[in-house]
Amino acid sequence: MTGTLPSASSPWRLRDFRVLFAAASLSHLGVNVGYVALPLLAVTVLDAGPGQVGALGALSTVAFLVLGLPAGAWVDRLPARRVLVAADALRAALFASVPVAWWLGVLSLPQLYAVAVLNGCATVFFDVGSQSVLPQLVGRERLVRANSAMVGLMAGAQIAGRGAGGLLVQLLAAPLAILAAAVAYLAAAFGLTGIGRGQRGDGRPTAQAGRHPGAPTRNRSPRLRTEIGVGLRHVLGDRVLRALVLTAALANVGSQTVNVMLPVLFSRELGLPAGALGTYWAAGGVGLLLGAVLARPLAARLGHGRALAWCGCCVAPVALVIGLVGEGPRLWAAGAAWTVVMAKIGVDNVLGVSLRQQVTPDALLGRMNATFRFALTGSMAVAAVLAGLLGQLAGVRAAVWAGAVCMAGAFLPVFLSPLRTLRKLPAAPTSGCGSASGAQGTTTEA
Repeated sequence: MTGTLPSASSPWRLRDFRVLFAAASLSHLGVNVGYVALPLLAVTVLDAGPGQVGALGALSTVAFLVLGLPAGAWVDRLPARRVLVAADALRAALFASVPVAWWLGVLSLPQLYAVAVLNGCATVFFDVGSQSVLPQLVGRERLVRANSAMVGLMAGAQIAGRGAGGLLVQLLAAPLAILAAAVAYLAAAFGLTGIGRGQRGDGRPTAQAGRHPGAPTRNRSPRLRTEIGVGLRHVLGDRVLRALVLTAALANVGSQTVNVMLPVLFSRELGLPAGALGTYWAAGGVGLLLGAVLARPLAARLGHGRALAWCGCCVAPVALVIGLVGEGPRLWAAGAAWTVVMAKIGVDNVLGVSLRQQVTPDALLGRMNATFRFALTGSMAVAAVLAGLLGQLAGVRAAVWAGAVCMAGAFLPVFLSPLRTLRKLPAAPTSGCGSASGAQGTTTEA
């Protein structure tokens, strides 16, 4: 590719973005099939109880608490393609070990726990790397369009992956569904090797050719702890980024608390087949896709920050209906509420991720994303433990209600922040690794 493309051109005209999108679709498919199959395998094959299912959910995300922050500094130093390929290859090997152990008759809960932990470690690096490389591939002027496409992809993977995961478990067996996830991860790793052979839309080489512009060189790299501290101050020292991370963390705590208990509730209390759970979760993917499609029109009509704040205020309280999940009409009502709440999450993912990428210098993208992933996915690990404890001590339904209440109030940090009046994305930082003061000082239009 030579020359430059107009700033308003679509990211789809960039080869590296198309390669990333195609590989990420397979990777997300593997994630969502495993999301359904692993807990159902624990419940139906290994007879796991609520506490053990909660432990499995916690272990799948605890890596973000342990590795989340240093992973950002490492990603800022490493070629992103290698990080992404290695992460998916490791996830493929881990998932493939489960059906092999089942076939040999040696599958156990400790093995599932080990797979969950190590898979979480690989996911840390994949998530941080993929979000950090996107601005480098498409340029900041295309971030909203590119993120809309990526969130739409996540939604499609939820619809296909979770629906297919439930059906595969129901028609075949949970271990064979997990094997399908392993194949998807392996194909994604192979596809990701094609990133980095083109140029960005502005004519410059993509970030895959080397480190991020402005990243420290190997000979004068600061201490890891210092680099982590810079990333933390960048996020927590800015009112807008701090509001985004708090709202997303609260939403994750609520949704994880609900989702960890749903396999137990559906299979034991309601007596529903695995396909019903997969369909319920797939309905959330429909909502996520709807939110991704609506995000840009809403931002154009209401303003970027105002869309985030007011959508949350109007939609988040619908999450209380999820607590009613039961048989017949109550199941349909809860499923509809889950779809609506996930539509709000889709809007948040497009506009919130674009905003935080926009105000972060290239050299800090890995650490900024790692700080968000540490808080967002780390909160899911804590929520999974709490869900297991609540389910064991107070009952599965009490845990579901606690999660629904948390999701309903998660909009407050963003609604009470300057985002409530922010109309336009701030200008991208020109250089340096300071805080995102541009987000705070951006002119807002009433």
